[in-house]
Parts: sequence; C-alpha cells; structure tokens
Amino acid sequence: MASWERVRLGDLIKTQKGYAFKSGWYCNAGRPIVKVSDFTDDSIDPDGLVCIPEDTATDYLRYELRAGDVVVQTVGSWPTNPASVVGKCVRIPTEAAGALLNQNAVKLTPAEHVDQQYLFYLLRSENFKTYIIGTAQGAASQAAITLDAIRGYEFALPPLPVQRRIAGILSAYDELIENSQRRIRILESMARALYREWFVNKDLPISLNGAAVAEGQLADLCDLTKERFTDEQHTELPLLDLSRMTQRSLAPSATGVPSELKTSRIVFEPGDTLFGSIRCYLHKVNLAHFQGVTNTSVLVLRPRTPELQSLVAILVSDTETIRWADTHSSGTKMPVIKWDVLQAMPAPTPSAEVAREFDAIAGPMLDNIGILAKRIQNLRRTRDLLLPRLVSGQLELEAA
Repeated sequence: MASWERVRLGDLIKTQKGYAFKSGWYCNAGRPIVKVSDFTDDSIDPDGLVCIPEDTATDYLRYELRAGDVVVQTVGSWPTNPASVVGKCVRIPTEAAGALLNQNAVKLTPAEHVDQQYLFYLLRSENFKTYIIGTAQGAASQAAITLDAIRGYEFALPPLPVQRRIAGILSAYDELIENSQRRIRILESMARALYREWFVNKDLPISLNGAAVAEGQLADLCDLTKERFTDEQHTELPLLDLSRMTQRSLAPSATGVPSELKTSRIVFEPGDTLFGSIRCYLHKVNLAHFQGVTNTSVLVLRPRTPELQSLVAILVSDTETIRWADTHSSGTKMPVIKWDVLQAMPAPTPSAEVAREFDAIAGPMLDNIGILAKRIQNLRRTRDLLLPRLVSGQLELEAA
C-alpha cells in the first residue's frame, strides 16, 4: 500500500463522449448504437441495439467501440432503477464491438501505466458510485454527470503489476459468471427447440402413441395469482421486481429486499413464471426457482398442474407471445398488457400425458438454469465483496 500513488482520474485517461445520433437514422440494418437502455448488469445486451444506415455511420468512426472498452453512463436515474443508473460502468463485450457510442455515455481510454481491466473494476467500486452520486445533477428521476466530474475522481493507484493481479483475480469470477451464462443460453435454446418441435411443428414423439395437442388459451394452462405481501411472513424474502428482471432470459439475476418497495407487493412461489406487463416488448419474463416478492406490474402466472410448469415458462417467454402481448397492450407512453387480455391468447393445450413427457425432458433443463442462476448470484456477491477491498488496498497483494 505504501507504493500506491494518490492520483486524479483525469490525469490517467482520455475521454470520448458519445454522439447525439438522430432518430431518423435508426433502421433495421447498418451500425449498432450503444444507448442507455442497453446497459445491463455486467455488459451490454447486443439484442437491444438499434442501427443507423451504413453510409451515415462511416462518418462517425471515432465513436466506434472495441471489445474491452470501458464506458461510463453519464445520464440516467438515481439508484432506484438498477438497469439505468447514472455513473454505471460497463465493459464492451466482443459481440458489441463495432457499435457506435450514444451521447449519454463516455468512453475512457487509460494511459499506458493503467491496466484497462483494473480501470473497469475501479469504476465499478462503491467509492466511485458514491462519488458520482455526490457530483450528479438533475431531478430525482433523471440525473447527469459531467466529464469534469469524472476526471476529478481521486483515488490511490497501485503499481501496474499489482493492478494486473487485482484485475486477474476479479476477472476470474467474471469468466466463471460468463461460463454459467453461456450454459444458461444453451439450456434455454434446447428447451425452446423442443417446444417448437412438439407444440409449433406438432411433431410429437412416436412413444406418445399419436397423442394430440388441442388449441386453447393461455388461461387453460395457468392462473394469475396475487398473494398479498405481509411484513410478518415475507420481510426476509428476496425482491425480484420489474426493474430487476432480466431481459430475454428465464434466469433471474440480481435481487433486492422488499423494503425497497412500499406498496403493491405480492409474493411468488417456486415454479411461478413472472411476466413483466409494462412495456412487455422489453421481454422481461423470469422463471422463479425460489419464493420471493415482486410488484403488481409483474403478472405472477402459476401453472394449473405441476407438469405444466415447463410449458408455461417456455410458452410465455416465447418471442411470439411477447409479440402478441405487445400488439394487444393498451396505452401509448407506458403500454400495459392486462391479464384479462393475455389469458385469451391462443395456446397449445396438451393432454396430461404429453405435458408430463414434455416436463420430464424440459424440466431438468429449467431446473439447471435455476441452479446456474443461483451460482451466478453467489459469484457476483463474492466478487463484489472482494472488489472494494482489492482496489482500496485493504487486501494487500504482491505483483504476480
């Protein structure tokens, strides 16, 4: 710790603010743009990127991002919405390389004696978050930080070899997290392929002896439940509200505590499927593997029989279901799908035999997704406990 030098961030980085791309340039082909709503917990969701025409994008190559680039969000909410918090730092994943940076974020390029991975973890620390909150300006729902504020952050910088060792320890956790996330994507893909084969293409296995799948409604498969939250029974349960639900994945990610919400709290049980009813095009559908608390803007769907659990989860999170729900939502600024409408959505209704066979195959896949999701949460928790201790020098390390 004695060799750590007190420095100012602005003396160690170059900054490149994003560009205010015009909405008229957005299209279905061309260069992707990294915008505020694409920021997720550990990276940027490539499925959420939008595009501008290729002939226009070539004029803005200085805003191009490369894999590993460190980006800080400069406009966003106060820390009430974990998906969009001012000062949030992310690292550009390989699949988003070549994207162009939007105006509400800034890229930080470190000097030669500053490790890029270390810079990323430094800016993920609670010290930086606290500093940014203190320097942010704006209304309670929207805040902004200036480049001068970012440059003004002061901290103790270890020698480069120690930076690399710290980054290596923390990145090992991130690699384990990514491996688990990759396995989740494979398991989901397998379960969805089975669903399409059986219930979309109507290609049931011969072993089912010609059993058929009838055409019915979603209400034939599940019910909406609104079990009321009580302080006496549910205070210690994890909170998985709409803002924390993951997009385009059945696996839940981060959870909070019920006290963060004061009203409209309901309880879900293992096996329930949580469906984000507000702006359902965001594709927030999670399968619960634990008892927890959510808010009433989330539809808690409970399968009518245990063998329907896998089918309900995969059907409700299918892209065609999301499209149907989006089309049938009401409201303009904040479109909402109501259960009275969603329950009437056409849905395959299998016999008990078909449902049992499907659940026997898909169920273990979804159970493994739950196990992996829990493992990811534990890895993140351990990483986040180590991170401030390592970057502050509380845990002293020798150079590797």
